[in-house]
Amino acid sequence: MDITPNILIDQFQRKHTYLRISLTEKCNLRCSYCMPAQGIPLSPKAHIMTANEIFEIAKLFVTHGVTKIRLTGGEPFVRKDFEAIIRQLATLNIEIAITTNGILLERYLPLLLELNITNITISIDSLNAEKNQQITRRNYFDTVWKAIESLKLHTTIVKLNIVLIKGTNDSEINDFVALTQQNNYKVRFIEFMPFDGNEWNTEKLVTEEVILKKVSAYFGSNTLIREKDKANDTSRNYSIKGHKGSFAIISSVTNPFCDSCNRIRLTADGKLKNCLFSANETSLLQDFRNGIDILPQIKLAISLKKKARGGMDTYEKLSDSNLHSNNRSMIAIGG
Repeated sequence: MDITPNILIDQFQRKHTYLRISLTEKCNLRCSYCMPAQGIPLSPKAHIMTANEIFEIAKLFVTHGVTKIRLTGGEPFVRKDFEAIIRQLATLNIEIAITTNGILLERYLPLLLELNITNITISIDSLNAEKNQQITRRNYFDTVWKAIESLKLHTTIVKLNIVLIKGTNDSEINDFVALTQQNNYKVRFIEFMPFDGNEWNTEKLVTEEVILKKVSAYFGSNTLIREKDKANDTSRNYSIKGHKGSFAIISSVTNPFCDSCNRIRLTADGKLKNCLFSANETSLLQDFRNGIDILPQIKLAISLKKKARGGMDTYEKLSDSNLHSNNRSMIAIGG
């Protein structure tokens, strides 16, 4: 097969080497920032990519320059054929990562270790069981914490994702950073982002400036270390002097990383999103099933990627609900 030159390079010369694949729209949690309280209409099963379709489409992207694939959901482990999917993807010569809520991690951890997959991020938005239940609308805190402890025994670093919402869990910022003192955790604070049905508004944001002020006041400004960010990093990385681990801030709303973005997303129903914030999607699955070459569609989708946040390049535009409410709920995108 001929390789089309620069198919994953957009008009701003950003090379997209990182593909995030949502395996399912289903989840065993109902996190308020991710899913509307009433849930979402699920795509019919026939519209969801099969294990083999995931592999073949992923392989196509790898052929054209993708070097890292992250599996997301919903919750990726609720997919019954997860083992078949991960075993196929593990045959590709790329980095594989997973983001999970941790509930089913212990069931699949032996399989992941067998395949040398240790880049695993666990989402946990509060260290308080009652508050965690309030955010997730489910009571699985002990199960998730046990999964974190298990993962710590088998990996050199454990990544924890925390979506911060003002007035909900921002009082725990220093508690999360304190975890890094004795543990090689990478605690990642993520700004609350606008998606359909999550009741987002700017007053709920906890910015990088606020986080750093809280951390500096508690641990001492002279102990705060600005770490070097990796190329294409979505986060700004920090540590506290003497701590084993580190923390990072992903400020997609107030301080975005669009200039160096190398990410694209494939939804569970086979649609390509060139930006998390964009409501525009390119349907690949039906043409793929019909034997039609999907490379031209991929190339066009990448070429149309906006410079910043799906065209919402100012804070004013982002604050306009008419612009951001047309996007899917996070649960249906895959994070």
